[in-house]
Amino acid sequence: MNSRERIRLALDHKTPDRVPYDLGSTATTGIHIHAYRALRSYIGLPEKEIKIFNMLEQIAVVDDDVLAHLQVDARGVSAVSSGIFNLEIKESENYKYFYDEYGIGWRMPLDGGFYYDMFSHPLAGDKAIMDVEGLNWPDPLAPARFGGLTEAAYHTAQVEKRAVVVGSASPGILEMAAWLRGYVDYFSDLANNQNLLCAILEKVVELKIKYWGRIFEIVGENIDIAQEADDFAGQERLLLSPVTFRKLVKPYYKQVHDFIHANSGAKVFFHSCGAIRTVIPDLIEAGVDILNPVQVSAVGMDSKELKDEYGADLVFWGGGVDTQSILPHGSTNQVRDEVKRRLNDLMPGGGFVFNPVHNIQADVPPENILAMWETLQEYGVY
Repeated sequence: MNSRERIRLALDHKTPDRVPYDLGSTATTGIHIHAYRALRSYIGLPEKEIKIFNMLEQIAVVDDDVLAHLQVDARGVSAVSSGIFNLEIKESENYKYFYDEYGIGWRMPLDGGFYYDMFSHPLAGDKAIMDVEGLNWPDPLAPARFGGLTEAAYHTAQVEKRAVVVGSASPGILEMAAWLRGYVDYFSDLANNQNLLCAILEKVVELKIKYWGRIFEIVGENIDIAQEADDFAGQERLLLSPVTFRKLVKPYYKQVHDFIHANSGAKVFFHSCGAIRTVIPDLIEAGVDILNPVQVSAVGMDSKELKDEYGADLVFWGGGVDTQSILPHGSTNQVRDEVKRRLNDLMPGGGFVFNPVHNIQADVPPENILAMWETLQEYGVY
């Protein structure tokens, strides 16, 4: 059984020969460049220049030798994202910084920086709908986004025989609203200025649908997973009320996901961290097929309960090991015990692709990554 067949069976809620494994196919299932460099050394692979897949979070492109060594079943062949399109990194006295194609400013400390954080929001302050319309919105159909994508998707699907994951060109619709407005104005809009907020959401949806339409023309039947994301929850609860989520946000998700399903055979992969259990049924109704990262440490996100309640409708892509405490700070035995527990909860009946809860961060020791992977190889067999 090849990797693409393995993942397709899992996506159809059937049992392959073993639980499929992902490392690096998306911006939320990857590994920080520092941890990646240490991992390569630990498993005896040569030093090399590390390419960056996600600039903001400093996530590495996983190289062919690592994909082969760890028997990774999926590869991301995404178009160039908004975070690095026409990117020009500058330096000030204390920071590296850049402005993305939406005009959002990002900076990382020169001394000891691990990530880029926002420092400038083009729609912050007292704004009207005409300001949203007048923003210099990026072109989702810019040809430079798509160079080599047809060939990469074909090679991944037909030659490597791995599952093809294509990511969105921008973050989620709520994330884009928050990043464009700044969080103070964004949360105020949720309560007091939903017309302005909806104008932003509608524009982002418009761009997403144009982008996905071009992706399906370019990639055709070689796409298996279309990745979307939004973050709207914290450790204990949603960051907006379920009522507001259902009224304001859910219809936009459904519009995007319905377009994906109507125009391709791809499954919709949806990422949201945190305690989202309250609205999981809404996500299913909005067309989500695959849920990531399955943050098992958040309130209400018990892996066994999620599998029992939603396993017939959702594929769980993630949840394989807690990344807040166990993976970075636990012993190798604690990592193995955690992985065995999550496998017991999530693998029965298929519908599970193994990945840690979100990206492997910079401080995760390579021996813990190998303990995780070795436990999956031993206990993830059907």
